[in-house]
Amino acid sequence: QVQLVESGGGLVQAGGSLRLSCAASGRTFRPSVMGWFRQAPGKEREFVAAISWGGGSAYYRDSVKGRFTLSRDNAKNMVDLQMNSLKPEDTAVYYCASSPSPVEYWEAGRYDYWGQGTQVTVSS
Repeated sequence: QVQLVESGGGLVQAGGSLRLSCAASGRTFRPSVMGWFRQAPGKEREFVAAISWGGGSAYYRDSVKGRFTLSRDNAKNMVDLQMNSLKPEDTAVYYCASSPSPVEYWEAGRYDYWGQGTQVTVSS
């Protein structure tokens, strides 16, 4: 069993920054890709970013490119999402997830373990 725990959410003004962290544990934790998704009220969950656990290649949705940066620490089983220049439209619950395959990393259905989510609120 794998457990993912997010932290770092909060309330920030537009233009500010937050750093989300995802800590993974479990004897079977061997992901191919770690991803971040978000869900705003009344909207579907959407892909934000993903990082290859082995090679470290990162992928981002267009609206966060240049503002968000993913990093990973394989030794600590942690993934961080640095979010800069935040906008009110970034407001959502952010979820960390792990996938055993790099295929369609942007699809939530490809991920088999999920964290409980952390709230990010950006005020205008």
